[in-house]
Amino acid sequence: MTSIGGVEMVDWKLAVTTASRLARPGPEITREEAREVVAELRGHAVAAEEHVRAFTGMTTAAGHDTPVLVVDRPGWIEANVAGFRSLLKPLMTKMRARRGNGPGGMIAGAVGGKVTGVELGVLLSFLSSRVLGQYETFAPATRELPGAPDGGGRLLLVAPNIVHVERELGVDPHDFRLWVCLHEETHRTQFTAVPWLRDHLEAEIQAFLAETDVDAGTLLERLSDAVQAFTGGRRGESAEPSATGTATDTATAPETEPGARSGAHAPEQDIDGRSLVDLVQTPAQREILARVTAVMSLLEGHADYVMDGVGPQIVPSVVEIREKFQRRRAAGANRLDQILRRLLGLDAKLRQYRDGERFVRAVVEEVGMEGFNRVWTSPNTLPTPAEITHPAEWVARVHRGPEA
Repeated sequence: MTSIGGVEMVDWKLAVTTASRLARPGPEITREEAREVVAELRGHAVAAEEHVRAFTGMTTAAGHDTPVLVVDRPGWIEANVAGFRSLLKPLMTKMRARRGNGPGGMIAGAVGGKVTGVELGVLLSFLSSRVLGQYETFAPATRELPGAPDGGGRLLLVAPNIVHVERELGVDPHDFRLWVCLHEETHRTQFTAVPWLRDHLEAEIQAFLAETDVDAGTLLERLSDAVQAFTGGRRGESAEPSATGTATDTATAPETEPGARSGAHAPEQDIDGRSLVDLVQTPAQREILARVTAVMSLLEGHADYVMDGVGPQIVPSVVEIREKFQRRRAAGANRLDQILRRLLGLDAKLRQYRDGERFVRAVVEEVGMEGFNRVWTSPNTLPTPAEITHPAEWVARVHRGPEA
């Protein structure tokens, strides 16, 4: 956990160890079955790529192809910790400089790094059983987890989670795996066909982090206030889950549900619809996050739209899969899962699917797929937060404005 210039603010190794130890074991499966699942997912990813490109008219830019990796839960954890570490490096350097390298600062940093490492590990263990697929944008390439030639970008398909959900739903496993690959391959196509997109998002995230109040005392005070808000400290309400509540796989993070439209039930602790992340932000950060959310809504909605457009042609049981997915979500989750989802802002991400898909559908109906693809021209043609919910405004600006 040491680094040049002092102790890391996050014990990344401990985060990986904690998450891997707490992560649930995957479904029971033989070695031969596991090999078959991995081989089929790789094949479906290749097939999905061809269908996505044909439907969208988007092609990978020269030199920007990225690999598809089939991983288990520990592999997903390792990849995400590497991504966090790379993305947060400037902020960690800034906070380490503010703390100082004296004995007191070193001790505080060592203790704080372990605490934060454990907290991150617990969070990732919760998510590791819920993510079916993820386009990992920022993690550096390693021998175990190769990435794009420029050091970032790879598609992760989490095999045990895919097997778990297809069994739980009782759907055709071959159709389900292809259905998942369609959604995730669309994300891969977005970033490989639009090379500037990764740099744009990274710049926005770094701007967000640059606005972070790096005074540890202030940050902890703000975080404490946020936690009190969710646990009833400001309202006199209790946020304790029922004694029998456990976090189960019946509730899934948005990444596990490509194409799901129905919303999750918000817990009673919702504070004006805001998550824990919202409550520790500065005003400047909220503006940046609004722009990033608009882009993420576009990406998620586009993936849903493409999956809906391609799915019926190549996935025979797509109607059954969608119905069972929606029924699964409508059944809801226990209260602990609901609280965790709200605290992490996962319910807000679910809304991105709906808002983004409506935006894409409305624009395509108005100006066609080629007209929609102007959204990928530059950061200036990305939809604003207001335009995501009012697609006609984007069409007017990009297609009918003075610079159109």
